[in-house]
Amino acid sequence: MRIRSPFPPALVLAALLPLAASAREAASPSLPAAAPNDTIRDIDAVVVSGVVPGPGLWRVSRDGHEMWILGTLSPLPRRMEWEARDVEAVVARANEVMLPPNVSVKADVGFFRGLALAPRLVGARRNPDDKRLQDLVPPADYARWQALKARYIGRDGGIERWRPMFAALKLYGEAVEDVGLESEPGIADRVEGLAEAHGVTLSKPGVEVRIEDPKTAIEEFKQGRIDDLACFTRTLDRLETDLGMMRERANAWAVGDVDGLRALPYTDQFEACREAARSIDALRSRAGDIGAQLQAEWLREAERALSVNPVTLALLPMRELLSDDGLAAALRARGYRVESPVEIDDVPDDQAVATPGPAATSD
Repeated sequence: MRIRSPFPPALVLAALLPLAASAREAASPSLPAAAPNDTIRDIDAVVVSGVVPGPGLWRVSRDGHEMWILGTLSPLPRRMEWEARDVEAVVARANEVMLPPNVSVKADVGFFRGLALAPRLVGARRNPDDKRLQDLVPPADYARWQALKARYIGRDGGIERWRPMFAALKLYGEAVEDVGLESEPGIADRVEGLAEAHGVTLSKPGVEVRIEDPKTAIEEFKQGRIDDLACFTRTLDRLETDLGMMRERANAWAVGDVDGLRALPYTDQFEACREAARSIDALRSRAGDIGAQLQAEWLREAERALSVNPVTLALLPMRELLSDDGLAAALRARGYRVESPVEIDDVPDDQAVATPGPAATSD
């Protein structure tokens, strides 16, 4: 049984709840095709909707080979329709499409054995000894939790017995949906569909975590301690202070405002959640430093693609393109030329090469 982890904190869910994670991904919808005559409009001056161009593509090049990179972002506007025309133009002439770096979990679980494990999986997110959140988190944070829970989740007594990290991720998902955003917007699924439609080779750089003893791993997790209070607290912080910024970033991605994305401060509570995941003995002993492995594997695959393919399309989280210590910076340090959409647009016409360019916005 294999599960692709859609975002880093889901590693824990994918490792411990394979049946649920697999079902969730199977149900994740792709974005609909854009209607050419729709216009970008705004919902109460908060979240854009309608047909949107998305950001332009980054270009990585050396020795006549080029890789075009689409930066992905989560969350994004729930009611947008992404116009993927320029991405499709690159896919149509690409030799390979690289999907985002991912973590896959392989567990030696047959179908019927998986069903037998389901009751244990359901209880894996609960606190040991049936403790409640109120017993585990500082009183001030619990008061903040109660206020945010009342607003975004409502009456749900069962979640009070969840581990802080799982409760925080549930709260985050409900909150972003409440403000008109979507945590899993299906951009990668859309690109994968374009690659399949054009018969282009798909590659999925990533790290495989093999769980040869799923029953033992689940029991270790259920009885073990997770250092996840920072994940819980920072999620509350972000929901109290950053929902407006999330909407701004989502809008900036949708309309292709790369300078706006670069200028907006980025608060990421998921780093604290990743640290919490790495603190789990049942996972750490089986996987090691997944973050370092994932970065190294993506860079290895990117350099392979750049050496053998005249044209490659790749997807990366936007932060990996914008940050000084991201994967785009790592490629630059290795001698590749890396250009942002803004830098590509600034090239004089007599020096420009054929590029897809940013998608046009409807009037």
